[in-house]
Amino acid sequence: MTLSEHPSTNSSGLNSFSVHQTSASAARVGLLSTTHGDIETPAFMPVGSQGTIKGLHPDEVRDSGFQMILSNAYHLFLRPGHELIESHGGLHAFMQWSGAILTDSGGYQMVSLADLCKVTEEGVEFRSHINGEWHLLSPEKSIEIQVALGSDVMMVLDHCPTFPCTKPQAQEAVTRTTRWAKRCADVKKKDHQWLFGIVQGGVFSELRKKSTQDLVAMDMDGYAIGGLSLGEEKPAMFEMIETVVDLLPPDRPRYLMGVGLPEDIVEGVARGLDLFDCVIPTRHGRTGWLFTSTGRVLIKQARYTRDPNPIDPDCECPVCQRFSRAYLRHLFKSGEMLGVRLNTVHNLWYYARLMAELRQAVRQNRFEEYRKEFYRRRETDGNELRGQDMVH
Repeated sequence: MTLSEHPSTNSSGLNSFSVHQTSASAARVGLLSTTHGDIETPAFMPVGSQGTIKGLHPDEVRDSGFQMILSNAYHLFLRPGHELIESHGGLHAFMQWSGAILTDSGGYQMVSLADLCKVTEEGVEFRSHINGEWHLLSPEKSIEIQVALGSDVMMVLDHCPTFPCTKPQAQEAVTRTTRWAKRCADVKKKDHQWLFGIVQGGVFSELRKKSTQDLVAMDMDGYAIGGLSLGEEKPAMFEMIETVVDLLPPDRPRYLMGVGLPEDIVEGVARGLDLFDCVIPTRHGRTGWLFTSTGRVLIKQARYTRDPNPIDPDCECPVCQRFSRAYLRHLFKSGEMLGVRLNTVHNLWYYARLMAELRQAVRQNRFEEYRKEFYRRRETDGNELRGQDMVH
């Protein structure tokens, strides 16, 4: 067990992070305190790129067990615009979310919208996927947008290369990400805001180390590992995490970006990571992929036509307490909006429960036992999900 005697704080003292306990492995529990509430870590952040967790009321997200969500500066810049949101009191007031918000900078869109983007040293020139207009997203502009949104944690603008990429391409992305991070850090932010750096480097260990060392030298508020889950094999992803994590300051939050299958979160926690985000629980809910303590349920399958059981008998979510698999299959096959909403609610409750169980296992010094039990109970190793779209 280790206690953080000197928690990390930002210059205003409004945010802080402290590690309360570590397991015999690297898994740890801590507390990230913000002006919009405390977040127990390790924590998962549901993705609300456009200022909403699709289909759900903010209270439903909170009731599912989440204290922090993720939104995307790129999308909110294009629609409805950061200045409009600021005029409504910032993103928290605009979307009526009282918890904490982390905003992604938009660097990932270089990958997902590569045919609409051109990367230069000045920034990212891109054509709007909404109306075709051209914009320049510079590091300074990215922070300006996030400052206007008023998020609790801001991300630097990073250069996220596509996968696969050559080593020279990954090296160029690393050096540019470092230069852009310095420019981001020079932009004035609000007192309550933290700024996280993003480690890049593809699947090249020496580049990951270089990126980490350069960012750590800048003494940032927290650090994210980006550019993973883009198509590389799982062993390569875990190798990159292991390459980076021991180089990161132990008193700062460690965030794995865009990686979100349950088993990936368990393995990320095992390696000492604190924050996670992904669209998987919400997007898979909309397509009928439901997570349970013993694996997954694909609700459209005919075997659930007359099934009177809940999605997961061990789940305490309001969906499992009231509705049968047969009814949820009927809603999904009928294209009813309620089915999408109920599926999403259930998946979020599953993820919140998973994170709570991981934290409890660390506190009880039984993380490795929990990890083994997690795999023993699952009917699937998630191979069916890995072909699905798992990006922001």
